[in-house]
Amino acid sequence: MSGFASVILAVQMLTALGMIGLILIQHGKGADMGASFGSGSSGSLFGASGSANFLSRTTGVLATVFFVATLALAYLGNVRPVSSGSVLEGVAAPAVTAPAATELPQPAAEGADQIPTK
Repeated sequence: MSGFASVILAVQMLTALGMIGLILIQHGKGADMGASFGSGSSGSLFGASGSANFLSRTTGVLATVFFVATLALAYLGNVRPVSSGSVLEGVAAPAVTAPAATELPQPAAEGADQIPTK
């Protein structure tokens, strides 16, 4: 794998981890009802609705970067040098094996597998 593909793969992994973290800390759609009755995120760092906008926009940006990195890796994985030769030219030569024995072992004499008794 080329160095450029390794960098893209690292970016893709970091954006995936970032998206997982951001999605897990976001509130669901039903969490806004609690904030309207006095509980919830009204006193948070981003204000009553600022955190939802910030987190959802950041998740969208990370998702876009993730998909662009995925498309770049797919493109780099399918780029092959164009050759006018046969497909079989790229196949490795078969490994050399030991020559087969020309003489087969003789079967044991009848009764040879029995234990002699005294």
